[in-house]
Amino acid sequence: MKVPRAFLWAVVLAAGFVYLTSGTRWDAGRWIRPLVSSGRLWSEPASAAGSYTADEQNNIDIYKTGREATVNITSVVYRQTFFFQVYPEKGTGSGFVIRPSGEILTNNHVVNGARELTVTLADKKIYKAKVLATDASADLALIKIDADKKLPALTLGNSDSLVVGQKVLAIGNPFGFDGTLTTGVVSSLNRKIQTEEERQLEGMIQTDAAINPGNSGGPLLDSHGAVIGINTAIFSQTNVGIGFAMPINRAKMMLEEIEQTGHVSRPALGISVQYVSDDLAEMLRLPASGGLLIQEVERGSAADVAGLHGPRQVVIVGGFRELGIGGDLITAVDGEPVTGNASLQHALDRKRGGDTLALIIYRNGSTQKIQVKLGEAAREL
Repeated sequence: MKVPRAFLWAVVLAAGFVYLTSGTRWDAGRWIRPLVSSGRLWSEPASAAGSYTADEQNNIDIYKTGREATVNITSVVYRQTFFFQVYPEKGTGSGFVIRPSGEILTNNHVVNGARELTVTLADKKIYKAKVLATDASADLALIKIDADKKLPALTLGNSDSLVVGQKVLAIGNPFGFDGTLTTGVVSSLNRKIQTEEERQLEGMIQTDAAINPGNSGGPLLDSHGAVIGINTAIFSQTNVGIGFAMPINRAKMMLEEIEQTGHVSRPALGISVQYVSDDLAEMLRLPASGGLLIQEVERGSAADVAGLHGPRQVVIVGGFRELGIGGDLITAVDGEPVTGNASLQHALDRKRGGDTLALIIYRNGSTQKIQVKLGEAAREL
């Protein structure tokens, strides 16, 4: 139990009074010294009490380097009211410099749709930014600013070597509090999460390092200060110990493709589909386990070249919905059974133009394997 300071001072004064009035050489120091040395009478500042622990010093060193290369990103998107009035809406996120020339990695959802984009550096200087490339399938974006100096940049690590339990550090601007550091561990690996746009992000790093709105796009660092992930999502609107980061090796793949081709390619298959199963599938004389029934095949597309068949006729389902029938039913994609409308998109999100997509289809009462060499979607201007 901690002794009140007032009581301790009373003991000191009483000891002095006894010593002066009795003439007895009583060693009050042997009572006072333990109290002083234990810090109960007064305490020294933490900085003078001793050096930092090795782990604390590691955190401090990584923050000093990482903070200088972490930026705050502000985007302006123009919205329209019900009465067709246009108004600006601001969004904030984080990012980090990967090249001294001003190239910055962040999340696609931080910059998506932005008409105006600004970057604030650690020294509070503000620059306009432009988007160089995006990869919506991995929620990644590469942007650039034209700074008047060489910028501090972070080193990209290797996310393939991560193990559960190792220390990680997140730097970002949660709720607008710039330069915030949180620490934790890798909680799990290879997580799948669903985005608001119904995309599935795969291979995600799960961490208990606090990640909140505004952290998106910031770096997740290992104990050597190398970036091993890009903070991307949280489990709820506020952190509850579950955050997710896109592995940095996925971003390195994007950067490599940009260096080789100048852009990020998106695969094109050239079909539209509708998921059918159970009673509806049986009514159409298709397997009850269901699949993606092809509704249209674009002429000259990758699907057309591979020989996929579209519908032969149209029926009305449920009294109002049109459904093309007689075409191929896709039951598996790249070895994974089809479980819903999103199954095909999930597989395409892992592909680039020119890659091969393996399909199993049901046609005329039998199954077939078809290999489709994907085309490349037109680039967005």
